[in-house]
Amino acid sequence: MTGEFAILKERRVLTALRGLVSRLADVRGHELAPVLWSFAYFFCLLCGYYVLRPVRDEMAIQAGVRSLPWLFTATLIVMLAAVPLFGWASSRLPRRRFLPCVYLFFVANLLVFFVLFKYRVAADTATKAFFVWVGVFNLFVVSVFWSFMADLYRTDQARRLYGLIAAGGSAGAITGPALTTVLALRLGPINLLLVSSLFLVAAVVCIRQLVSWSTQHGRPDGPTKDAKVGGGIFDGVKLVFGSPYLLGFCGYVALYSVLSTFLYFQQQTIVQATMQSSEQRTALFAALDLSVNVLTLGLQIFVFGSFLRWLGLFGGLVAVPLVSVFGFLSLGLSATLTVLVVFGVVRRAAEFAICKPARETLFNPLPPEQKYKAKNFMDTAVYRGGDVASSWLFKLLHETVGLGLAGISYIAAPVAAVWAAVGYWLAHRHNTRLQSDREPGAAAGAPIVQERIG
Repeated sequence: MTGEFAILKERRVLTALRGLVSRLADVRGHELAPVLWSFAYFFCLLCGYYVLRPVRDEMAIQAGVRSLPWLFTATLIVMLAAVPLFGWASSRLPRRRFLPCVYLFFVANLLVFFVLFKYRVAADTATKAFFVWVGVFNLFVVSVFWSFMADLYRTDQARRLYGLIAAGGSAGAITGPALTTVLALRLGPINLLLVSSLFLVAAVVCIRQLVSWSTQHGRPDGPTKDAKVGGGIFDGVKLVFGSPYLLGFCGYVALYSVLSTFLYFQQQTIVQATMQSSEQRTALFAALDLSVNVLTLGLQIFVFGSFLRWLGLFGGLVAVPLVSVFGFLSLGLSATLTVLVVFGVVRRAAEFAICKPARETLFNPLPPEQKYKAKNFMDTAVYRGGDVASSWLFKLLHETVGLGLAGISYIAAPVAAVWAAVGYWLAHRHNTRLQSDREPGAAAGAPIVQERIG
């Protein structure tokens, strides 16, 4: 009798859960289990990363702001070396083995860093290596996640389910900083590495559940359980340099990267001068991430749709650059922690909630080869290359030329205005491309040729 009651109670819980999920997204039939596992997977992944991110920022201060250009350069070099290795491994291992291996490899790395930090073994080198490692880690883990989702779900399923799955990442991006804010002062930054490791191990559990599900119910046109992941980065270089439109996109990404790095250097300099405790700085960085992610979620839910309806793609691509103009001018007038926090939080939240989704729509009128290969090149080599170039430029202006934070802010403001102009041009070219495709005589469904108009 007790067993029957337990089974009945379990069925009621599942029914209630299915009803709740169905109200949030159009989940059908046997999709409930994989959607929940995918939600949990993305939650654990971003929660683990956002536990690490404030620790990385604290390590950057411990390494010294003057070391940051070298650290950005090392991150680019390691990334360029890791991408071919990643492609080599992914082309030889089936995804059911490859995906858990990727995350368990990162867990092992975290445990090594924990031991090095705990017992102060090669402390300076370990601190710098950790900063580089987090930059590479962030690049790969999210990319692997979405590649796996593309394997699991058909296009029609993705349209219905990706919103709910992405919400798992948003929830993790809020929970991670919240945990760090609470635990940083109690456990100390070093012990947070173990907390992050637990979330990555939980992500591996989710992967195994999803692989098991896909073996029985996976998409018929999708890869088998032994399918390889594959991938590459340098195939997109030729495509980018053959298209003014894509070159303009690279310019937009590079300008974003330059200004983001300038602001990051200013943040590290101001925080280092204002706060002396490692625990307090880590808690502050976590609180900033938490504020950004909560504000981002609010903008996504309540603002994004109306914003694009009112201002269109032009507004989406120009809004954050214009915010940056006023933000850097404000930092020039008053380079204080308060101004930095307000500007940094508003800018990052608007970037994640408005600018980045608008930016991704620029690829809509392009053929698949440009959507994937060229985009991969921009998101990695162009973005990280911008980090490196701007870090050395900041060092040159600050240490060699002798400009203070105010002077650098006044230089950054007109650069942000140029960024806005590039965004406006890209939106115009995108709309022109769409308009030409709608004109009578254009073949319905015909592939769009590579953009070559000057």
